[in-house]
Amino acid sequence: MDPITSAQKKYLRGLAHDLKPVAQVGQRGLTPNLYAQIEADLLSHELIKIRFVDFKQKSTKLQILEALAAHCDCHLAGQIGHTAILYRPHPEPDRRRINLP
Repeated sequence: MDPITSAQKKYLRGLAHDLKPVAQVGQRGLTPNLYAQIEADLLSHELIKIRFVDFKQKSTKLQILEALAAHCDCHLAGQIGHTAILYRPHPEPDRRRINLP
């Protein structure tokens, strides 16, 4: 997948402002059920928010997000506090909802 630019990340963060988190990363971390939920949400919405419940250190959250992005083949558009924004375009170009600038 092609990397996205900082301007595109800023655009995605603006779109995600009003979104509610669809998944929570708890004390168990990344589980197969969490991966499946995030995969399904990315397929249907393209842009989602996830919330960290138990992980408070920024370095730990970043490691989890990198593993999640690699596993789900998505981009990290931003992270603010305990909330992260993930983006993956729909595999079918004609079904994409978000057109990056």
